Amino acid sequence: MLNRRQILQLAATLPLLGTGTASATGPAGNTGPTVNTRPIPSSGELLPVIGMGTSQTFDEPASPETLQQLGAVLQAFFAAGGTVIDSSPMYGEAESRVGDILRTLSPRPPVFAATKVWTTGREEGIAQMQTSAERMAVERFDLIAIHNLQDWRTHLATLKQWKEEGKVRYIGITTSHGRNHEELLQIMRTEPLDFVQFSYNMEDRTAEQALLPLAQERDIATMINRPYQRGSLFAKTRDQELPAVAAELGCSSWGQFFLKWILGHPAVTNLIPATSKVHHMQDNMQANFGPLPDRNQRAEMMRVFSAL
Repeated sequence: MLNRRQILQLAATLPLLGTGTASATGPAGNTGPTVNTRPIPSSGELLPVIGMGTSQTFDEPASPETLQQLGAVLQAFFAAGGTVIDSSPMYGEAESRVGDILRTLSPRPPVFAATKVWTTGREEGIAQMQTSAERMAVERFDLIAIHNLQDWRTHLATLKQWKEEGKVRYIGITTSHGRNHEELLQIMRTEPLDFVQFSYNMEDRTAEQALLPLAQERDIATMINRPYQRGSLFAKTRDQELPAVAAELGCSSWGQFFLKWILGHPAVTNLIPATSKVHHMQDNMQANFGPLPDRNQRAEMMRVFSAL
């Protein structure tokens, strides 16, 4: 965590971050309420469809150079209408780096702050969640999810109580890279969850079989991790021209193509691609704008990708 002197130094290097944005700027440079949003089914609250993950990318030491770089990434995120920032104690220093930068912002842009509990035991879980709030510089998390189902019965009991008491707005549970789907499905069928998080992309479509349909049936919001399959999707499209359907959807890169294909599924609420590079963040955030694929366009996108 930064001290006051370090916070002031960082704020001086990021003058644009403190300005805030009343409206996002779309690809054509026009201002206005153009951000694509989806509702959280349990409340109707609208979220921008593109959020930000922090796994690996924000797990960095608190050096001035790193903080300036990551601050610029967050600047690009907020400038394009982003609000959802997802982290976890599992991600090393990521929560702390997010908090270091958020403390410098005045006024602070709207943030939907999400983290996870990733430990065993009731008291351990409570202590970890309190530490996460301090690290990420939030008074109350918008979302806390149980990370990879670890000791989920214990933590879910705590989170239910916290939600009733107003200590957290939404609660959920997560898994990643295809693990524990059967157990997650059973929890979704029997527990009052606001969110689930799991992997889904053009190469890993397992979630289509049961997770996405059940989330839609049970009115559970979905947060999608690994939208690029840890970058492996780009290996297939390197040096390949974008197809005609990409232009129909306003996609100027394969990254936007991959994100919009996921967003074409009606049960998807929010995606959390992670990056530590400004130009990648700017590219990701263009999927926050413009048309999303219908069923036929989505089928054409998959046909093109499968043929590569």
